[in-house]
Amino acid sequence: MPIDVLVGQNIRICRLQQKFSQTELGRRIGVTFQQVQKYEKGANRVGASRLSQIADVLGVPLLALFDGSATASAPHADSEDTPRALLANPHSLRLLQGFDRIGSEAARTALLQLVDALADETPPAKGAARRK
Repeated sequence: MPIDVLVGQNIRICRLQQKFSQTELGRRIGVTFQQVQKYEKGANRVGASRLSQIADVLGVPLLALFDGSATASAPHADSEDTPRALLANPHSLRLLQGFDRIGSEAARTALLQLVDALADETPPAKGAARRK
């Protein structure tokens, strides 16, 4: 179900922002890391009390775990190409957080040019679509 995937992606994004491993989040909410994995993938639905517990542990409002739900029924909302799915990748999130700390507009522009150049030279990852 798309809302389960969306909530799972939001849990993952918030967990990564807090620099928690799946094991650490699982320990804090009383489940195994495998269960956290299932929540994050949307394979298992998260109950209301568990959602509240996760939000408390991650230090976010409960509604933050539903962020983007108005578009959950939009076409391709569960695609791996959505911005939300990209942010659920720890490397993408770290890149964005680092980019946000760069104060120089010239340095930001140079970094974007470098990323574009590398993306043009690198074959896409398995299962990823190339964007132009």
